[in-house]
Amino acid sequence: MSEENQKAEKGITLVSFFGSLVSAWFGVSTKEQRKRDFEQGKFSHFIIGGIVFAILFVLMVVGIVNIVLSTAAG
Repeated sequence: MSEENQKAEKGITLVSFFGSLVSAWFGVSTKEQRKRDFEQGKFSHFIIGGIVFAILFVLMVVGIVNIVLSTAAG
C-alpha cells in the first residue's frame, strides 16, 4: 500500500481539522487544503465543527463587549 493510500484511509488529523476550520472561517484556505478536506474529511465533522466554532466566536465577542462596557461605565 502506498503512503498516499494510507493517508487517505486515515483521514485528517485533529490539528489539521481545526486549521481547516479557522482558515475556512476567514476565507484563506489554500487549494491543496480544500482538496485534502474534501477527499479525506467527513462532511458532518466540518458542519458540527463550524457550528461549534461560530457559537464560541459569538460568545467571545459578547464577552469582550461586556468587559469593555463594564470598564467604561465604572
